[in-house]
Amino acid sequence: MRGGGSYVEYRTDDARLTIEVLKKAAESGVKAVNYAKAERFLYDEKGKATGLLVRDLIGGGEYRIRARRIVNAAGPWVDALRELDRSKRGKTLRLTKGVHLVFDGVRFPLRQAIYFDTPDGRMVFAIPRNGKTYVGTTDTDYAGDTAQPRATPEDRDYLLAACNGMFPSLRLGARDVESSWAGLRPLIYEEGKSPSEVSRRDEIFVSPSGLVTIAGGKLTGYRKMAETVVDRLAASLRADGRGPFGPCATRKLPISGGDVGGSASFTQYARTAAAEGQAAGLNADAALRIACRYGSNAGAVFRRIARRQAGERSAGLPDEVYGMLVYAIEEEMAAKPADFLIRRTGAMFFDIGWVRSNRAAVVAYMTEALQYTEAQRSDYADEVERELAAAAEI
Repeated sequence: MRGGGSYVEYRTDDARLTIEVLKKAAESGVKAVNYAKAERFLYDEKGKATGLLVRDLIGGGEYRIRARRIVNAAGPWVDALRELDRSKRGKTLRLTKGVHLVFDGVRFPLRQAIYFDTPDGRMVFAIPRNGKTYVGTTDTDYAGDTAQPRATPEDRDYLLAACNGMFPSLRLGARDVESSWAGLRPLIYEEGKSPSEVSRRDEIFVSPSGLVTIAGGKLTGYRKMAETVVDRLAASLRADGRGPFGPCATRKLPISGGDVGGSASFTQYARTAAAEGQAAGLNADAALRIACRYGSNAGAVFRRIARRQAGERSAGLPDEVYGMLVYAIEEEMAAKPADFLIRRTGAMFFDIGWVRSNRAAVVAYMTEALQYTEAQRSDYADEVERELAAAAEI
């Protein structure tokens, strides 16, 4: 052994990263909306896109949103919007599916992230996280429901075989899989290449209507992709006599919750921040979990716990869950229980037992706080059960 590398990219929580970027954008003046579906583009008499007709998927109603420039950064839905714009020509997307499996850390005791080759020449990662070990990923072409990609028994067996090939003494089986999830990669189609061979390069397309589309790319390049698009828009607007617009500021802009003194100081920051959580009544482990999840926003969660009224403590929600849930509703646009249990906490995949224990109380609290109708309460509770089944029953 001559040396080794420390791989840290895996520590990203992709859903929370997206939310924290949105929150920072909102701090900077962006008007963010949730559950607003683009139904069709609006055009001027010259055929230039000037806005969107969007539908509120929760409250109902349609709204017209006007803009001088429109960017299509819809990931797997990029081509669907190009079809709405009647500009889907030339290069198109190739969706590939990636699946991860989650095991309890006692069953799969791993102390550091590793990657290893599979018999078919691909790489698979095994990564420890908060008492669990997750393994991934697959890379197969996908043509199903874009909104609901699911792991299949074939995906599970492929990853189990890879794990057992590297760790034969574990003898992992289907019964050991606690949960799973599937995601889609919106790659640029390349003729004659297998899914794993397709480039992860990002590209920008501009349609005759002026719609700017960015597709491809990887999570690790999201800031550079954003910088490229923003600088291009600024130059275009300046050419129209608008502005002034400076260059994109992302290079030195921390995301929401990121004011922690940099990565080198984060561990100490989290320990210090957790003391506020303990003062609010949390035990040391719960306080540290919140500090690590929310960074410099952890204090906002702790303050909600500290202000909690005695009557609210009888609602069946532990203080830790209460603080995160109220924060998610008030600061992170959580509109449904699934938003909180999946995309705001990741618990559906990394602590599925926690979801089973708290889901009823979460539904009850959100029903009252957000004034669900009985039909909404029933639909949203059913959605949680469907997602639980999809995560656990593979």
